[in-house]
Amino acid sequence: MINAVIFDFGNVLYSFRVMTFLEHLARRSTCTVPELLKLMPEISRLAVEYETGLITSDQFFQQITELARIRISRQEFIDSYCAIFTRIESTATLIRALKPRYRLGLLSNTNEWHFENCIRTVDVFPLFDAVTLSYKVHAMKPTAAIYADMLHKLGLEPGACLYIDDIPEYVQAARHLGMNAVTYTGHDALLRDLRAHQIEI
Repeated sequence: MINAVIFDFGNVLYSFRVMTFLEHLARRSTCTVPELLKLMPEISRLAVEYETGLITSDQFFQQITELARIRISRQEFIDSYCAIFTRIESTATLIRALKPRYRLGLLSNTNEWHFENCIRTVDVFPLFDAVTLSYKVHAMKPTAAIYADMLHKLGLEPGACLYIDDIPEYVQAARHLGMNAVTYTGHDALLRDLRAHQIEI
């Protein structure tokens, strides 16, 4: 029997568009958007370090602004960095529908600024019984440690949980640990998957 439903955040609860951030940076940089795109491997490396908690918010800000030759205030950087998200209303509605019957978890590869300025401010955030964040546990999906943290917080065995993520590799990692898991491709498909797992909606 499934007792808990665990949600990813990005592209499950909120979609995101990284180009929104890059376009804003380009307006404050001597680099054009195409030039910033060429820097994406290094920007992505710093983002992974930030999401794993290996560098602080201040270090991330300093290294990105130096790399991309940006003159921008810290607050404007934060605002543009957090403006990439768009709410997926159907998922928020689903979370409210599931809450009376199931324990709910949020499991996200994320960083301090995205958590503090977006994730924790969404109206359904208080409905989650357990929250696991990569930068807090110093581990990112698909490593086992981040899933284990969520299971520990819920106090449940893997088989009692259903995990939802848009990235198949992360879904497979959850299944490898014994969790039920489905790949999010859209709301209608998700509802079918939940019913297949005998989740009451």
